[in-house]
Amino acid sequence: MGRVAGKVALVTGAAVGLGRADAVALVREGARVCLTDINQEAGEALAAELNAATPGSAFFLRQDVRDEAQWATVVAEVVRRFGALHVLVNNAGVVVIGTPESTTLEQFRFHQAVMSEGVFLGCKAAMPAIRDSGGGSIINMSSVASHLGYPVFFAYSAAKGAVRAMSKAIAVHCQMNKYNIRCNSIHAGAMHTPMVETATKELGMTMDMYEAGPGLGKPEDVANLVVFLASDESRFINGAELLIDNALVVQ
Repeated sequence: MGRVAGKVALVTGAAVGLGRADAVALVREGARVCLTDINQEAGEALAAELNAATPGSAFFLRQDVRDEAQWATVVAEVVRRFGALHVLVNNAGVVVIGTPESTTLEQFRFHQAVMSEGVFLGCKAAMPAIRDSGGGSIINMSSVASHLGYPVFFAYSAAKGAVRAMSKAIAVHCQMNKYNIRCNSIHAGAMHTPMVETATKELGMTMDMYEAGPGLGKPEDVANLVVFLASDESRFINGAELLIDNALVVQ
């Protein structure tokens, strides 16, 4: 308990799946958290749940991460309510099944807008606030899809590859400018989330297919890594890409 006590975090895509687990873990370890998502009902329900257990620990804002103006509003509101911002978790994501030949330009741009442009806008908006709060940690959700060839997740893989590259550039930029901000990317394998369940079903497969390989992880597995990267325990980890895939990539 208390590994991120006193820290203020902003988690996008926090209503369900990995984002929800991240928010729950951060609050459990002492952080105050702003939850954002386009799923307002689930986001507000989670904020109420967290506040019932730990009063004043969370609030929810509806946010479309593709909207630059909303990013400015969200960051300003976090600082207004909690007085600072130390941790940004760029988690919001989407996936549409499509190969390099079947993916439409509209689908490709949709993935880029949410997960490439959304991460860029989040980092750009949050860096000054985190710097002015004394420094902190930016945690960007990439994927093993940025390391492996997944033709059926073509647009998703492309967007996650951009996240992988941007995270390194942001880490170096912040270090060069002495912002005291670390930036790392997380590359998860298959996790038991609604997004993975939906994608698996759309491919005509069942969730037990994952047991033939490294298996299926839990959102809490990723959340544990998020807490570590948000905490001062990881103070010397910067510009890294952290795989959490039960050896999938190395195999």
